[in-house]
Amino acid sequence: MIPSDRENLPRTVLVGVDLGPGSPFDPTLDELALLAESAGDLPVARLTTRRRAPDAALFVGEGKADEIKALVAEHGAASVLFDQALSPAQQRNLERHLGVPVADRTMLILEIFAQRAKSHEGKLQVELARLQYLSTRLVRRWTHLERQRGGVGHRGGPGETQIELDRRMIGQRIKALKAQLEKVKRQRHTQRRSRTRNNTYNVSLVGYTNAGKSTLFNALVKARAYAADQLFATLDTTTRQLYLAEADRSVSLSDTVGFIRDLPHTLVEAFQATLQEAADADLLLHVVDAASPTWREHVQEVQRVLHEIGAADVPQVLVFNKVDALEADQRPRLGVDAFEIAPGRSVPRVFISAAQGEGMDALRHIIAQAAMGTLAADMPQADAALPEAGTDAGAGTAGELHDTKHQPVSIARA
Repeated sequence: MIPSDRENLPRTVLVGVDLGPGSPFDPTLDELALLAESAGDLPVARLTTRRRAPDAALFVGEGKADEIKALVAEHGAASVLFDQALSPAQQRNLERHLGVPVADRTMLILEIFAQRAKSHEGKLQVELARLQYLSTRLVRRWTHLERQRGGVGHRGGPGETQIELDRRMIGQRIKALKAQLEKVKRQRHTQRRSRTRNNTYNVSLVGYTNAGKSTLFNALVKARAYAADQLFATLDTTTRQLYLAEADRSVSLSDTVGFIRDLPHTLVEAFQATLQEAADADLLLHVVDAASPTWREHVQEVQRVLHEIGAADVPQVLVFNKVDALEADQRPRLGVDAFEIAPGRSVPRVFISAAQGEGMDALRHIIAQAAMGTLAADMPQADAALPEAGTDAGAGTAGELHDTKHQPVSIARA
């Protein structure tokens, strides 16, 4: 039964394809459903299938395409969302076959970003990413709008087509947006250089989307940054001063955009100025949703994006948030331990609940120690029983991404 406040939302069918090892696949499609809801759609049906390789024409093959068409008709869906990226031709063929608009994960994320961007910089970044994505979709969609043929008596080849006009206009706008964002990047560089001259210690919050970064930011600096239980609630970087009594100094704390699996490369490129805050930080607070059964995959994805933006070597502290959502037998034995994020590289990990205030004193203590350069070099191994994908609650252990015993903690740049 659909709640009355949601029954008027556009209905959509979710589709996921397992392409085998090496290709990301979510059998539950829960994350895609959250993305759809964040974009204002109502998921009414889900379909997953397995293929050795994508079908060149319809991605899923004609048989599965017919099943999807039946689900669309059965549920009165207005669109279909794919959890994988579609080529322009596959998207066009699916729309013709299904009779409804089709979007892939990339388009969906771009749509959410377009809805959430508030600042001038954020809007510029999102528009650039959308235009870069759209420029690859101008494939024979407007051939019926070809301009009049040139030459006397309309002889000769066709004149300039609408697709060529659109492509040139998009190219010009992309060039203008890049110039504006380059100006923003220079301004941010000037601001960062000023903070360096003032000997400011910079801390950035990073992590998978909806891990609770903005809630933690508000708890640490008593700010009123927008925080909600939804994906990509925050797009624009917010910076405040955090006073640490133990260190007798203030540090600069920045809240940044969240990461997600298969984050479109165009977005990473467009948000380079914003993400540079993380690359130039002295310390990263990597916030993880401790209650998520896929927290390991989230940690790995964030590490991948950090490497992509040049922030892989920035010192990190893993902040496992939302421990209040864990069952008693899933609770960590220790509030602070060490976690191996890469072979031979362990970092401090602290368990907190930003919403309830649990563990916040321990987190402030770790930040203060890092700012003073006195963070303990040795911590007990990770052994908390956190939820794991594919296991019963409490059955998985939160050991490291790589097995480790008593590991030294790295808090300096590698």
